[in-house]
Amino acid sequence: MFKKILIANRGEIATRIMRACKEMRVKTVAVHSIVDEALMHVKFSDESVCIGGNKSSESYLNISSILSAAELTGADAIHPGVGFLSENEKFAQMVLDHGIKFIGPAPKHLAMMGDKIIAKRTMSEYGIPIVFGSKSDVKTYEDALQIAKSSGYPVLFKAVSGGGGKGMKVANSPDEIEDAFKLAKAEAKSNFGNDAVYMERYLAQPKHIEFQVIADNFGNVVHLGERECSLQRNHQKLMEESPSTALSEENREKMGDVVRQAVQQLGYIGVGTLEFLYENGEFFFMEMNTRLQVEHSVSEEITGIDIVKEQIKIAAGEKLSFEQKDVKFRGHAIEFRINAENSKTFMPSPGTIEELYFPSGKGVRVDSHIYRGYSIPPFYDSLVAKIIVHGIDRAECLAKADCALNELAIDGIQTTADLHKKLIKNDDIIIGNFDIHWIENNLPKMLG
Repeated sequence: MFKKILIANRGEIATRIMRACKEMRVKTVAVHSIVDEALMHVKFSDESVCIGGNKSSESYLNISSILSAAELTGADAIHPGVGFLSENEKFAQMVLDHGIKFIGPAPKHLAMMGDKIIAKRTMSEYGIPIVFGSKSDVKTYEDALQIAKSSGYPVLFKAVSGGGGKGMKVANSPDEIEDAFKLAKAEAKSNFGNDAVYMERYLAQPKHIEFQVIADNFGNVVHLGERECSLQRNHQKLMEESPSTALSEENREKMGDVVRQAVQQLGYIGVGTLEFLYENGEFFFMEMNTRLQVEHSVSEEITGIDIVKEQIKIAAGEKLSFEQKDVKFRGHAIEFRINAENSKTFMPSPGTIEELYFPSGKGVRVDSHIYRGYSIPPFYDSLVAKIIVHGIDRAECLAKADCALNELAIDGIQTTADLHKKLIKNDDIIIGNFDIHWIENNLPKMLG
């Protein structure tokens, strides 16, 4: 096992990783920007190193500073967390070149799955169903017109190097193709430094369903079931749950096996998530996230498996401690992302936490890095807490969520907690009658 792990991230995920390390008796190093010295994981890690200014480019994306911190502190592994450099093959390779272990998949798999076109082509070869679309990036809008003629409208342009909903534009007719194409390319260039986009048929009422996988160095691969992630705003997830109300046990087992076999053929090592659009009983592959997911918590709750610890053990060369037959799904779990944002306008709300009370009790879990007196900076992601509830079934889960969200008190800033309180009271949400367009279609009237 590693002796010391440097956590190259911030916020709740850095705190989550730090806790896993402490439970495994592994020392931790926290790196932080100038403004992040008061972060919880910085206070509780064994060592901390300031790696730069407030901007992410000066600190959390500063590869040379992170590597220098690892060498200075004698860290033998780096955990990239989520976001920032977690799916950056250049960073992973440089970590390995410095004789330090990267807690994540091989750089070749980061590169392969980071290119959405190559990812789709590869997964299709391994038996994963994909939605009809372009076989490579689309060069001109005239080419896009021809592809749309074959697929039918609406169509969706997506950044080849994309993620987080950036570089995605919909065209509902030939008249909208040129504008959507140009806007997608401009947004892709701005966010990823690469303006290449591809296109695919835009499904009318799909659900967003993803499968969590874990694979070791010995060819063993398991899946931990699916997560329902359809409730999204601007392609950003608001709440996630497991299992999905849309899947039967037979569908879950069948698709889980397909996913597991594909990952095994890929030779992938580590944790990962295969994301799908699901419509009319069919799955269509979107992408593979080659890292820990924010919503990994719900899979942990229904399986009892600590995904972060397994990820660290695998990176250290250990075998998976369980097989697929050992994975048992127990009850239902839902995660609510609490952001420091106005719940109506979604404008960021940085500021100082004046009063704080987190809910507790059986089946209630809170993953967070904030505390009374902590000042949320305006420079980074607005996620401040995840409220996760677990019950014997979905009905009990929603009841626990109602209690937990109403007990939650964060004064000094605005949060999206009120939005979640309204969501769980909505009839469609209660019966599971929603798709990825539900929020955009219903949010205006819900917020009044």
